[in-house]
Order: sequence, then structure tokens, then C-alpha cells
Amino acid sequence: MNRARLCLWLALLVPGAAQALCSVVSTTPAAFGSISSIAVRTTSQPSSTLNGGLSCTGSLLTLLSSSDHFYATVTSTQSGLVGPTGDVIGYTVYANNSTSYPLTRGSAYDFARNGIIDALGLLGGTVPKTVPLYFATTIGSNVAAGVYSETLSIFWNWNYCSGIGVGGLCLGRDVNNGTTTLTINLTVANDCTITAPNIAFGSAPVVSAFTPVTGQTINLACTKGSAYTVGLGDGQNPVSAGGRRRMVAAGNYLAYDIFKSAGTTRWGSVGAARRASTDAEVNPGNGLGTGSQIFNYNAKIYTDQATPPAGTYLDNVVLDVGF
Repeated sequence: MNRARLCLWLALLVPGAAQALCSVVSTTPAAFGSISSIAVRTTSQPSSTLNGGLSCTGSLLTLLSSSDHFYATVTSTQSGLVGPTGDVIGYTVYANNSTSYPLTRGSAYDFARNGIIDALGLLGGTVPKTVPLYFATTIGSNVAAGVYSETLSIFWNWNYCSGIGVGGLCLGRDVNNGTTTLTINLTVANDCTITAPNIAFGSAPVVSAFTPVTGQTINLACTKGSAYTVGLGDGQNPVSAGGRRRMVAAGNYLAYDIFKSAGTTRWGSVGAARRASTDAEVNPGNGLGTGSQIFNYNAKIYTDQATPPAGTYLDNVVLDVGF
């Protein structure tokens, strides 16, 4: 009789039992990639990792209850991604791929709530699955170019029913904890916002009657701390490389040029013909990120040429910034 009862008890226990064991594992680093300084400052940048350091295997026969918990506590010695000059890019860690569930540094966040663990299916099979984490940068970071990084410490702490028997009774709980680290990086690339109004010489009956264009400016807002040079190309119809620029209309040409500041030195695209950021009339020096540096120039029609036929003469000049 005792043997029969023992066999019956085993028959009831084994088929209904389920195990779902979790462990802390090494993480997979997260990378935002290479992003221009302007994009970092003006637009929130996303990133993620498929492995935030918690791995679970097994099957759970019911949804997690209010007594089950999967806590993650994120801490760091830094306040964000730190770059080579000490600039910081702030960002937020999220529990899913939206901004609905942010994690607060230093506070335990329960992944068992809001259906996050359930939706991931971590406890729904025999293949190990890891918890992903999501990130988004904070808008407004005016920073220098370079590699930015931070290593987070993540303390995982869980307590949940790991075995369910007949009638939904909990046959055991998986209670454990552990700490892992997660590295996050972002590369900031040099960039500029350029404001360069068109040049208009107006109209005149002969070349000698054209008035020089003065007081023109080019405004550049380049990456904080960047040293750069600005070049103006020779246009679409130059006499020769580094020679006079020319506008064209119906196969006829009108020679003109663009000169640095208020002087007579031609502004070109190579070597000393370029202008350095330290040569700006307003805010000379390295880039400011959010502030403009202003370069003055003047332009004129060469008067030592024959007056071409009447027409609308046009040219396009490429402005380039070199870092």
C-alpha cells in the first residue's frame, strides 16, 4: 500500500513539474556607431544590445505573478558617455524598444512588471535567452569629436516560481543574484552647419559698370574644438586650375573672382588659398559647436575683359570644410 501511494505521488509530481533557471552572464557591448556632432546635439540617437547580462532557460506554465521579480539595478562611476576631452553625452537605458519604461540609475527596475519578461519569452523554452536593453541619447549635447564610452554595472536580482505542479501549485522558487558589466560607446564625427548666401552682381551694360560685392559673409557652426580650413572651388568654368572663375551664358563667359575678407587675395580651395578657422573675422579659433564663426569676403567682375553678349551669367562654386 505504501509503495502504491509513493508511485502515485511521483506520477503526479514529475509530469507537472517545470524548471526555469536564470543566471548572470557576460554582456554584449552596445554601440551607437559613428554620428556627426550636429546629429548628436539635435536628435536622440538609438542603440541596443540583445544581451543585458541575464540569461534564462526553461518553461513557465503561467504568467508571472505579483510575487515574482526580476530586478536590474544600473550604476556607474560616470554620468554618461565620456569623451577624450571630458565632454559627456547623456543617455537613458530602457527596458524595451520604446521610451515607455526607462531605468533610473541606482534604482531597482522590475522586468517582471508591465509584461516585459513575459513578452520576451525568456521562460518559454529550453533554449537560453537573454534580456535585451535599449538606449537613447539625450538631445542637447554640444561635444567635441572622438570616442565616447561608459561601462555600466548591472546588478540582477530575481525571485520567481521555477516549478509548477498539478493545480498550479508552486513547487520551488529560483532565487539568486549577480553582477555583470556592460560597455557602451559612441563615436562623434566632425561636422558643420554652413550658411552661404548667393552672390548677385546685378546688371550692367558693360563690365566696367559692375559694382564689386562687399560685406558678404559665410557662417560656419562646426564641431566643438575642431580646427578646420575652408576652401572655395574654382567654379564650373575656370580659366585654369587656380585661375579666374567664370560665369557662363550660351557659351559666352564673364570672368569674376572671390577674395578673402575685404582684400584682394583670391579665396581658393588648395594650400594657402584656403582659410583657417583661426582666420575668421568673428569668433576666430576652433569650432564652437553651437556658435557661428563668420568669414567675410568680397567678389568682383574683372574689368580687363571684353564685355560679352547680354544674358544671365551663372556659376556654381563648391565650399568645402577640411578637418
